[in-house]
Amino acid sequence: MPFNQKPQKFNAKINSVTIGNGDKTVTIGGENSFPFYSFDAPTENAPKIGVEISDLGLDEFSEGVKAYYEGATTMADIAKKAAAIEGADFVALILDGGDPNGANKSVEELIEVVKEVADAIDCPLVVEGCKNVEKDAELLPKVAEVLQGRNALLLSEKEENYKAIGAAAGLAYNQIVGAESAVDINLAKQLNVVTTQLGVDAKKIVMNIGSAAAGYGYEYVVSTMDRIKGAALGQNDNMLQMPIITPVSAETWAVKEATASEADMPEWGSADERGIDMEVMTAAADLAAGSDAVILRHPESIKTISKMIKALV
Repeated sequence: MPFNQKPQKFNAKINSVTIGNGDKTVTIGGENSFPFYSFDAPTENAPKIGVEISDLGLDEFSEGVKAYYEGATTMADIAKKAAAIEGADFVALILDGGDPNGANKSVEELIEVVKEVADAIDCPLVVEGCKNVEKDAELLPKVAEVLQGRNALLLSEKEENYKAIGAAAGLAYNQIVGAESAVDINLAKQLNVVTTQLGVDAKKIVMNIGSAAAGYGYEYVVSTMDRIKGAALGQNDNMLQMPIITPVSAETWAVKEATASEADMPEWGSADERGIDMEVMTAAADLAAGSDAVILRHPESIKTISKMIKALV
């Protein structure tokens, strides 16, 4: 008996959000089918890849990543090299140095780094805070101000600081708001609801619903993304129709498979290759589960995921 495929049609779709300005922009979202279901509907915007860089430089990165950036001595140099990686669509600057429990850089120091990176590249820019809610509430509004006109995406607004970040990024300076929740569909929706209640346009919001490295409780990530995409498309829930961006590198390069030295675990092989493997596996899983963009670190990971996307869309 012949197989007659019946496409699954949805009347709803994910919002399209454009990051950047001028000739160098990327658009994420816009789909009205499940990830890579091109047999149900054409892919409007292929998933995008960002390159992670940090205001702390390269000290915490793997040897393979450092080798790519060899000769880069300033943040501007690093940003230019990041933007030039094969398969990269945007640069993601993480302001790790602002963490009060770490380097505790001042807001003024960090803003100078943001300016240096922004001036060095013309591709779209994503800026993530230091993951401390109080510091980010002070820092990210200043970032939104100095990036006026760049149409940048600012990560991450959270429930504890959404008023300060949402009002500055989404209203005062017309940037894109990255709403971060902790792998829970209800928390993700609630943050979108209160952000839009501030007056932020729903089509200027991107969700970061949280992540984990593959093998580390990752089933929660998959099930949450599945439920979000199912509600957004199948139930036309407009408070879950924001595209999803997932910072992958911070999770995958911190697990033992990537951090254990070759001296301690010789049977595991090259530490750099292990990190790449973890990054690629997690990014591929995120994209298959529903991410519209991922943030990666290693040039080989970026090239590999870029080839995967091109093969599947």
